[in-house]
Amino acid sequence: MDDNDMMRGILRGMLRGEEYEVVGEARNGVAAVEIAERLKPDVICLDVMMPEKNGIDALCEIKAAHPEIDLIMITSNADPDTVQQAIENGASGFIIKPFNAARVLDALAHIVARKNAKH
Repeated sequence: MDDNDMMRGILRGMLRGEEYEVVGEARNGVAAVEIAERLKPDVICLDVMMPEKNGIDALCEIKAAHPEIDLIMITSNADPDTVQQAIENGASGFIIKPFNAARVLDALAHIVARKNAKH
């Protein structure tokens, strides 16, 4: 979930050829929370900087309602305070912009492997 249509399109394209199904997209934090509530996906890729509600606030709301959802934060500014705040609030990982397919798929594979190990 990213406010930039092009970045969402790139991310969707990276996932389309893999075993992942993209079930929803949002262009702001408010919509991200609403879509997470409605669709209850396994994993959400969530941009830190979004209009209406930033990614950290959306992360907190989503994790409070659905702690089973894994959230990977996407950011172009991986400052230590943002990273720490996201991790403290339940982020499962980080992807730094500009990202490439290998980095995105590695982050998702790590989360899937961890979920499978729990079951």
